[in-house]
Amino acid sequence: MFITNDIKYIGVNDHQVDLFEGQYDVPNGMSYNSYAIIDEKIAIMDSVDVNFGDEWISNIESALGGRKPDYLVVQHMEPDHSANIAKFAEVYPEAKIVSSAKAFVMMKNFFGCDFADRQVVVAEGDKLSLGRHELNFVAAPMVHWPEVIVTYDSYDKVLFSADGFGKFGALDMDEDWACEARRYYIGIVGKYGAQVQALLKKAAGLDIQIICPLHGPVLTENLGYYINLYDIWSGYKTETEGVVIAYTSVYGNTKKAVELLADKLRELGCPKVAVTDLARDDMAEAVEDAFRYGKIVLATTTYNGGIFPFMHEFINHLTERNFQNKTVGFIENGTWAPMATKVMKTMLEKSKNLTFTETNVKIMSALNDESTAQITALAQELCK
Repeated sequence: MFITNDIKYIGVNDHQVDLFEGQYDVPNGMSYNSYAIIDEKIAIMDSVDVNFGDEWISNIESALGGRKPDYLVVQHMEPDHSANIAKFAEVYPEAKIVSSAKAFVMMKNFFGCDFADRQVVVAEGDKLSLGRHELNFVAAPMVHWPEVIVTYDSYDKVLFSADGFGKFGALDMDEDWACEARRYYIGIVGKYGAQVQALLKKAAGLDIQIICPLHGPVLTENLGYYINLYDIWSGYKTETEGVVIAYTSVYGNTKKAVELLADKLRELGCPKVAVTDLARDDMAEAVEDAFRYGKIVLATTTYNGGIFPFMHEFINHLTERNFQNKTVGFIENGTWAPMATKVMKTMLEKSKNLTFTETNVKIMSALNDESTAQITALAQELCK
């Protein structure tokens, strides 16, 4: 597949994977993207997952029509992109390996070899000429590994963005970009918003016409839409006005309270109400919604002197990704000593710029007139 006259797609689709990185459900598979820049000299941009080495080498051979690559540019050392570096080096013994200094240290760890006689070490501001195409290297540390570089081709005005602007899903599947890109970003890169913001500032100084990520489709139109979403996500801003209610319920009483709150929010004209059962729904989807919406209600039971395990896990997912800039309300349930709200607030105390609602709901086993009134008051406060 041609991206420009000189750049070809040589990546692969993976429909074998069920859990990406061992935790993210990917019903539509994954793509591992690689690109060939064909000029007086030829650069291959990144490798692919270990299970697709032969297919990738075949794609290279087909794209080059008998020519041999001069360089393999390694932007990111995570194994879904680096696993076939050694295979490439064996098949193409004359080719140079281009990457950051930290990446070569990682190659030694992964392969027992850092290709010392073939290294081209690059850093921020370095350039590599292929002929017409000049590759400009931009350091992107902790987006989302420390060795990452991204590459700007000034001839075709293409940004090779490493894991930036990636998404779940194979390229032969038709699905909404934002939904799976958001889940991918928040789950995998979400902790590193400051580093992504820094990279976006660097990118703002480049004339970018095409973005080539390591996962998901090549982006060629309306790039401002994608860049704006990345600015929202990495800036921990509200993307969608509304309320997400994340809950756990043991015997159904907390669930009834959540359903009542959701109904009252809708009656009051709340623009969007999303409800997620943390014990049954995809945790990554729940985390995605928590970052997407401006307001969140956490509803759970007191359990073993703490909170129900799925809620505990959920809040850990939020805080480790720098959850911030939200309005938070609480619903707690406890038959004899409810303390879930206290526990949840304590877990969130290091999160920045959280506004807690004045109204919280306390249920003593099951809804009564008092707790029902609290739900009404909480709905009204959230809809102000």
